[in-house]
Amino acid sequence: MALSISRSSSRLYARLPVISQRWGSSISQRPGSDRVRFPGAVNSKFTTDMEFINPTEVSNIPTYRVMDSDGVLVDKTRKPLDIPKDKILEWYKNMLTVSVMDVIMFEAQRQGRLSFYMVSAGEEGISVGSAAALTPDDVVFAQYRETGVFQQRGFTLKEFMSQLFANQHDNSRGRNMPVHYGKNYPRTHTISSPLATQIPQASGAAYALKLQTLQNPDIPPRIVACYFGEGAASEGDFHAGLNIAATRSCPVVFICRNNGYAISTPTLEQYRGDGIASRGIGYGIDTIRVDGNDIFAVYEAMREARRIALTDGGKPVLIEAMSYRVSHHSTSDDSFAYRARVEVEDWKRRDNPIIRLRKWLENEGIWNEDMERDTRDQLRKAVLKEFGEAERELKPPLRSAFEGVYEEVTEEAQEQMKDLKRILETYPEEYDIRQFKDGINGL
Repeated sequence: MALSISRSSSRLYARLPVISQRWGSSISQRPGSDRVRFPGAVNSKFTTDMEFINPTEVSNIPTYRVMDSDGVLVDKTRKPLDIPKDKILEWYKNMLTVSVMDVIMFEAQRQGRLSFYMVSAGEEGISVGSAAALTPDDVVFAQYRETGVFQQRGFTLKEFMSQLFANQHDNSRGRNMPVHYGKNYPRTHTISSPLATQIPQASGAAYALKLQTLQNPDIPPRIVACYFGEGAASEGDFHAGLNIAATRSCPVVFICRNNGYAISTPTLEQYRGDGIASRGIGYGIDTIRVDGNDIFAVYEAMREARRIALTDGGKPVLIEAMSYRVSHHSTSDDSFAYRARVEVEDWKRRDNPIIRLRKWLENEGIWNEDMERDTRDQLRKAVLKEFGEAERELKPPLRSAFEGVYEEVTEEAQEQMKDLKRILETYPEEYDIRQFKDGINGL
């Protein structure tokens, strides 16, 4: 046995130079070296000074911005924005659409016409601005406050309302609670409720895109964009997802909306470090922090992040977008139970991505009060029209509850469908299935 181990060890050590050459540095610590060096991970000089790094003495990561709260470009020496003004107007109208829809649907939930809703007030610039830098082939994993991402990527009001009311036109066939949107193209995975699960999924999807590109160079370059809040960054999935993306060099851009609160937990109680951006650096990921209320800063950062993510065969990028959650966490939450009303009102007056871009448009002479009033009125009518039609639509056929798990309905599921049909036919007075398309024939 000893001889066998020795031979195995010899074969192992004989391979070390090959591995070393592949990684481009020495695996073992060379005698007389002035530093600790691990391949691709650590390159640290030895020192005789014992010094602990105190994070309070290290400069905080700066926040990139293009325009201030008055809609004025901060850097007077920079070149003019290389964005067509009609595109900027489109962004603004998309943010307005989300804002108008949020108000209507929040009220609808309070009236009992909708079971649940989450608004995006204060964060419209992050979602619309970042999505504007993506292509339809880029893959999106969202959380549940990315309505602007869907709006910017062509999700229609009918699609929004169909999902919210889980009717027969819902892409998910009525299987999800409200605000859990999804679409096959542009590539947007359906939102799921469990916090942060989309982060490692996004890393895996990005790795798959990388392998596909290596196998077929003719495929257009694509990235994965993964959205989450700073509360999700407290989950283990966040750390696993970023580490996978970093070690496998996956073309994924992580966008963290740091809006100050994870449901009822303020950031002060979530972490002590320099926000979420500092964690990206720790994982060896290219990182930037941006002003989330500045749609131009978000767009430029996302556009550059996408370019970086596609370099050298792929690499991850982390964007921390700073904003403030003006609204309640959801219709199930009363945020004034854990924060002062004056704090929220102060933020509403102080800054807002919609107001900031509106000021820029007005400064440029391409927007005014009349246009604002008319546009809001048109959007409200459009939302209410689709709202009313979606509310009256039938639910998907009962069969939809059993389909879509596998390519074909399994024998077990077929038996369950038969049992359900038998029960509905036996007790018709107990179950009103008139709201479902095709009624009992839908099984």
